[in-house]
Amino acid sequence: MIKDFIKKIKWLGHDGFRIEGNQIIYIDPFKITGGLKADIILVTHEHFDHCSPDDIALIQKEDTTIVTEKDSASKLKGNIRIISPGDQITINGIKIEAVPSYNTDKEFHKKDVNWLGFIIEIDGIRIYHAGDTDHIPEMKSFQVDIALLPVSGTYVMTAEQAVKAALDIQPKVAIPMHFGAIVGEESDAIQFQKALENKIDVIILKKE
Repeated sequence: MIKDFIKKIKWLGHDGFRIEGNQIIYIDPFKITGGLKADIILVTHEHFDHCSPDDIALIQKEDTTIVTEKDSASKLKGNIRIISPGDQITINGIKIEAVPSYNTDKEFHKKDVNWLGFIIEIDGIRIYHAGDTDHIPEMKSFQVDIALLPVSGTYVMTAEQAVKAALDIQPKVAIPMHFGAIVGEESDAIQFQKALENKIDVIILKKE
């Protein structure tokens, strides 16, 4: 069931994804050329490579719901729902939980600004998009099937730290992200995959 669902997850580069379930869900679309129109768009935080009004406009419909935090909301237009870590909402039958996303040893993403990761439940599968985060204690409490985790270092956790995060979360499948665009290389994703061999199934998606 999980392997079949993975086919519905499209990596758009960097931290961007499209999930093609019973709703079309985008997360942090950046430098896209268009695509299926969105039912729901999730934006983790206000940095330009995550909250991109121009990219969002390419896929936004009149009835698209954007779920984000207050800083990103001020830059966007349309049907916007503002949430904070700990909040849970349901949109068109899709359960969305906001979870913390922050740095522990750097200052790019501070905990007190309440930027977001998301746990999305769609078609009975729970998917965690970590946003721009380090390995944080809250991860031990997440119950998810698929984890989308940054691996590049610099602004987020390194591949080595992401391995520890994955072992805390224990998803059935982990998918590396946050490489191949602004920072990070495919080698970071491969390092992450090799370190988790025989522990957690890691799938490196090809960019759509």
